[in-house]
Amino acid sequence: MAAKQTLEDIRVDGRTVLVRVDYNVPFRPGSVEISDDSRIAASLPTLRYLLERECRLIVCSHLGRPSGRVVEELRMAPVSARLAELLGVPIRQLDDCVGPEVMDAVNAMRAGDVVMLENLRFHAGEEANDMEFATALAMPADLYVNDAFGAAHRAHASTEGVARLLPAAAGFLMARELAMLGQALDEPRRPFAAIMGGAKVSDKIAVLESLAGKVDKLIIGGGMAATFFKAQGLPIGDSLVEDEWVPFARDFLLKAGETGLELLLPDDVVIANEFSVHADSRVVGVDGIPGGWRVMDVGPGTADALARAVGDCGTVLWNGPMGVFEWSNFSHGTVRLAEALSALGDATTVVGGGSTAEAVQSLGYAERMTHVSTGGGASLEFLEGRELPGVAALPDKE
Repeated sequence: MAAKQTLEDIRVDGRTVLVRVDYNVPFRPGSVEISDDSRIAASLPTLRYLLERECRLIVCSHLGRPSGRVVEELRMAPVSARLAELLGVPIRQLDDCVGPEVMDAVNAMRAGDVVMLENLRFHAGEEANDMEFATALAMPADLYVNDAFGAAHRAHASTEGVARLLPAAAGFLMARELAMLGQALDEPRRPFAAIMGGAKVSDKIAVLESLAGKVDKLIIGGGMAATFFKAQGLPIGDSLVEDEWVPFARDFLLKAGETGLELLLPDDVVIANEFSVHADSRVVGVDGIPGGWRVMDVGPGTADALARAVGDCGTVLWNGPMGVFEWSNFSHGTVRLAEALSALGDATTVVGGGSTAEAVQSLGYAERMTHVSTGGGASLEFLEGRELPGVAALPDKE
């Protein structure tokens, strides 16, 4: 993929800039208190760079899935309040993202001012990539910056449509995501290991196929391992298994053996008698999962084996936790792996977005990884080798 034009490749001084960020942040249940502001913090270098050059900033994002209608609980006000705290400047929250109010507010702005548009997805035209909506969104600005890697896999008005209407560039977060994920795939220091976890094989089919020919070691854990157990004829009890993907798992195991790929599956697992934080649990070998029990984590022996397996690696790409890490009694595999990666020294460790990023952040290991992606679905599609519409719409570096 060609390198994309970034902020440093164009003149930005004194311009009115529409900045697409990904502030789709989580809130504590039943409140408007943000529980994880890492996506907001990740955008600060881009915003500060523009403010230092006396730009007027129009910041925009989606929040949740309001499906083209106004949902009071999904207004951007709590987000703009947190951004103001982190950025250290006042943020004016607007009541809409297009229309006369927005035009008037922008016309009244001075150098260094920042406004936050209302939730983009309150308008159906956003997800429909409607060009009339994209034109209205672009109208107040003379430059567009996309720093929303987490939304780059969507061809929406604010990620793809606007990029065709204004001079455009990638923000620093977007550029770093593309550089780090691209380097891991195209120029890895070897040995190169990929760790795939999470609940479902179907979510990772294309990634597994893409990575199989690139990595030296492939580690499979999490709930998705049960589908591979079934493909080997092992008992899986009540574990979540996608029966339609068992033939794929069987073929994948055969091909790995034929090509010499070092494929590591769990030897032992933590099982529970129900999907509950209070469930009874025990450690068993993968050939000893009884009826009525389900896989909840890799076992301690496997966790240690995986830690040893990545110990000599120059590059490690991790997407998907090893178990139900949100519950401490099923978090050991994920914790052990995060510990091992954090201790690799000069190795390149790239953590995929979504639940994997949430895991390393909640466990306190994010700062010790080379890169923690802000994009869940976007990082997966990038690893699959698919073109991301929000990236493709940006001009290539000259």
